[in-house]
Amino acid sequence: MIDLYYWTTPNGHKITIFLEEAGLPYEIHPVNISKGDQFKPEFLAIAPNNRIPAIVDQQPADGGAPLSLFESGAILQYLAEKTGRFLPADLRGRAEVSQWLFWQMGGLGPMAGQNHHFSGYAPERIPYAIERYVKETNRLYGVLNKRLADREFVAGDYSIADMASYPWIVPHAKQGQDLNDFPHLKRWFDAIAARPAVQRAYALADKVNTAPSVSDDESRRILFGQTAQNVR
Repeated sequence: MIDLYYWTTPNGHKITIFLEEAGLPYEIHPVNISKGDQFKPEFLAIAPNNRIPAIVDQQPADGGAPLSLFESGAILQYLAEKTGRFLPADLRGRAEVSQWLFWQMGGLGPMAGQNHHFSGYAPERIPYAIERYVKETNRLYGVLNKRLADREFVAGDYSIADMASYPWIVPHAKQGQDLNDFPHLKRWFDAIAARPAVQRAYALADKVNTAPSVSDDESRRILFGQTAQNVR
């Protein structure tokens, strides 16, 4: 059994997609990040960076005590190794998936996240910031589109690299991007959206969270006003 500490963000969706694809039994523990659940001591004991997702594997492969992990990329890699799925065993295939997983973690996710913030959540419009992140998101879409020109999925076969990137493309309109400008990316996006496991993961999200993530000044303060004091 996997205990999943989760909220309905792109990084949270990565893990539900994997778990649904792999058929691993799991239990969701909602962490409402707009209400400050991420700062509760019991969550910080599992995820010291006070960010979702995090997991506790109650039955790790070494037969030892339950094992906790935070950071979505690390969780995907761990679960792929645990199940022997969605991560090639051979050296070159594994390297191919890993580099695109880290591309998402270090590029697509952070840049699209800043795009979301300055375009939709910032209390004042800062044209330079909006332009900066919309353009960088556009560049990254272009990189992914080029990559997909001659292959079905990001690293050849469907893998954790696809699961990591897809949720960050879902809000493409919010990011100021038109998928019709990226035909190979659009073909890939539509194929993943049609997968039953992906559809189950997103249907589950609709049941977990029915409210907007940033709906008032207090939720903005919780999400965007954090300092070191919050994790002490």
